[in-house]
Amino acid sequence: MRRVVITGMGIWSCLGTTLDEVCRSLYTGKSGIVFSPERKDAGFRSALCAQIAKPDLKPFVSRNLRQFMPEEAQYAYMATRAALEQARLEPDYIEQHEIGIIYGNDSVSEATMTGLDKFREFHDTAACGSGTIFQSMNSTVTMNLACLFKLKGINLTASAACASGSQSVGLAYLLIRNGLQDCIVCGGAQEANMYGVAAFDGIQSFSIREDEPAKASRPFDKDRDGLVPGGGAATLIVESYEHAVKRGAPILAEVVSWGFSGNGAHISTPNVEGPARSLELCLKNGNVSPDEIGYINAHATSTRIGDSREALAIAQVFGELPVPVTSTKSQTGHEMWMAGASELIYSILMMKNDFIAGNINFEHPDEDTARIHVLPETRPIHFDMFLSNSFGFGGTNSTLIVRNEG
Repeated sequence: MRRVVITGMGIWSCLGTTLDEVCRSLYTGKSGIVFSPERKDAGFRSALCAQIAKPDLKPFVSRNLRQFMPEEAQYAYMATRAALEQARLEPDYIEQHEIGIIYGNDSVSEATMTGLDKFREFHDTAACGSGTIFQSMNSTVTMNLACLFKLKGINLTASAACASGSQSVGLAYLLIRNGLQDCIVCGGAQEANMYGVAAFDGIQSFSIREDEPAKASRPFDKDRDGLVPGGGAATLIVESYEHAVKRGAPILAEVVSWGFSGNGAHISTPNVEGPARSLELCLKNGNVSPDEIGYINAHATSTRIGDSREALAIAQVFGELPVPVTSTKSQTGHEMWMAGASELIYSILMMKNDFIAGNINFEHPDEDTARIHVLPETRPIHFDMFLSNSFGFGGTNSTLIVRNEG
């Protein structure tokens, strides 16, 4: 079995659009959450959301190709450009080698709605426009990026709700570890428009702490009242250690293990057993003992039941070990299909810079969250291995363990 390493990272986040910006935001506890008058006027119960910069692709992608790219594909393009550059994967090299792509995405609501609205308005399917079919498919990110960057290896979309970004890295890890691919572009993207999350607002999933946007996302805090929707994209270049060394790539970290499970129960209400199995399998697969983990980046989205069940799962697996736990969603809100990938990048940035970003807005634990060691403020801590959780609707769970390199 081959070692699997990460050689490049790129991100388009409410915390910044470069790794340096994001690292500073993490360290200072900056919140990317704002109040959106547009959403309130449109009829949202909660007008809170993450503020995502609009990318400008004009210098890089021609107009006739941009027509195929919905919002999340644009974020993913910018993140992937940066990741390929850091990994020193030049166009000539990509052209001559089999580089794959596995990317997490689980909705294209705005593009689908826009195309079908035109059809309904004009009673003519041609009114949808020639780009709509490519914009409206869940696989839009992998389709667009594979063509734009000339990627000739595996081309696959991981559509697994809020575990999508994590599953993409896990699947890439398995393929590379077993010798089926040498290098894969992977990550996750999430549309940040209001239409992609309107139904979530309709079932009262979101925090209504509108008077204090920066304090609305409160993972593990006893006064949490719901999540805040985020978005953007995060890309990681994952390859075999031998392949990375042979081409002189910078080695940032190593993917040690992947664990996964299904709850096999309620479609939206999580349990403890499923997440716990994902953690246990990840530790077992990587031959890692709990006391080797220096940090846990929790899935915790700031919902009452979800945070509680994850805290109990962590406590079940780690017992009395005081492993530092935070959820970066306290700063970013829930980045959904992107989260599993972006939270790997956030955690790697912390690991490379010897700190753990505080779980902002964590003021008081409840009975369940008091069982784990949540850090409310940024602390200078050195760690060489972390565990990252991602759990999604339908009971899909994914856990990754990553080790420091370089």
